[in-house]
Amino acid sequence: MTQETFDVTIIGAGAVGTALARELTRYQLDVLVLEASDDVAAGATRANSGIVHGGYAAKAGTRKAEFCRPGNRMFPRLAAELDFPYRATGSVVLCFSEGDEAALERLYANGVSNGVDDLELCSRDETLRRIPRLNPAEVHGGLFCAGAGIVSPYEYAIAMMENAIVNGARLRLESPVTALSHIGERIALEAGGREYSTRILVNAAGVGAEGVAALAGSPPFRMKPRKGQYILLRRGTAEGLDTVVFQPPNENGKGILVTPTTWGNLMLGPDAQEIQDQSDTGTDPESLARIIRTARRSVKDFDVKQAIRVFSGTRPAADRGDFIIEWSETIPGMLHMAGIESPGLTASPALALEAVRLLGEAGLSLRKRPDFQPLRRAPTRPAPLGPPAQAAKRAQLPEGDPERIVCRCEQVSEATVRDALERGIPLRSTDGVKRRTRAGMGACQGAFCGPRVRKLVADFGGIDADNVLGPSRNRDRIKADLDATRCLLDGGNTHDS
Repeated sequence: MTQETFDVTIIGAGAVGTALARELTRYQLDVLVLEASDDVAAGATRANSGIVHGGYAAKAGTRKAEFCRPGNRMFPRLAAELDFPYRATGSVVLCFSEGDEAALERLYANGVSNGVDDLELCSRDETLRRIPRLNPAEVHGGLFCAGAGIVSPYEYAIAMMENAIVNGARLRLESPVTALSHIGERIALEAGGREYSTRILVNAAGVGAEGVAALAGSPPFRMKPRKGQYILLRRGTAEGLDTVVFQPPNENGKGILVTPTTWGNLMLGPDAQEIQDQSDTGTDPESLARIIRTARRSVKDFDVKQAIRVFSGTRPAADRGDFIIEWSETIPGMLHMAGIESPGLTASPALALEAVRLLGEAGLSLRKRPDFQPLRRAPTRPAPLGPPAQAAKRAQLPEGDPERIVCRCEQVSEATVRDALERGIPLRSTDGVKRRTRAGMGACQGAFCGPRVRKLVADFGGIDADNVLGPSRNRDRIKADLDATRCLLDGGNTHDS
């Protein structure tokens, strides 16, 4: 078997791995990214809140605090260069009683210690004036952070990886690492049936980081994954709410939030559940109903009948309770970047810079590339939603017409889908197309567009349509969970009160 040789190999194509890959392609290096799943951003990056945190919540003195605020400040420039959905919305942590005031004051003081200079404690009246959709019966005050924002997390990682590929990085999907060893001054590894040799190996495998570390001997940390469930409402439901709304933090984290998404949906969640099986991404009506009841303390006027999807994500928490950025003691040249839970998405571009610094200190030659291309080719995106009748008419156009509507709910054209297929990351799932184009993100959750997308993927890849992977979650199960949740909320009725 031929062994391929690289300067740096990154295990994991989530927010951290893709940001590092893009940063490394600024230098004259051969860079490889290995991902166990069939697409980038398929783990924690796919299913999280999409918040660009302000930097006040991470405990002062921790690595989370060290990298959160610098990462936050990098997002406007990155979004301009790479054209992923990002918006500076600000955030508020609500106070529900006088007893919560002390918690907000502690957050304020912690934020000041972290160098956050855009915090403001506000009264009940001022908080309600700024965000009229808040529940007036519950709100007692709020801590505002002007610098917080929202991002589409998977589109962020996709943009990073696309740009890294344009600048010479290699990506191998469906390539879980199964063996590694140190030979001379290099690391040999096996992944996806291939053999590789690398000067530096970076373990950015998310919830799988402990398993990767174990290949080198006894792992120096333990992963303690936590599952968080979410409810997503259809586009337009976030109208009038352009701020991320947190509740007072508790022992399980930042609590239930109500947030707009970059596409105008309203999203509720997450809860926090300790799990043993890191692949557990199921949902249950009892937890979902509890999230909705809790979210109503913040914003009361949302209509659960507008919910179109429920999902969960697994947070890659580690036993140390902080980011782990350290060299392996058993495999020279192996850098662990583990336990990158919240605010890991926010911190990821700053963590990439730190990793490059560490690699340079370790002796990796960092010669700048004169031909580095920082700008990503702008993706084709769906136009703003137009009249449904017009979309239905365009859906009748013949296959091959770029104006043919593939997804009626989100009004995604065939040209948009084809653009996603031509951008350097091989796609063989309808979910992969959905994350790039929104085809399947609407009310019917792919019932109409699924077959059309499947055929386009098959034709482009020259594969049989039966070999195109379908949705990661069953639509019938999603509907059943939503129906059961509404029933629980209404005490047996089928509609939300």
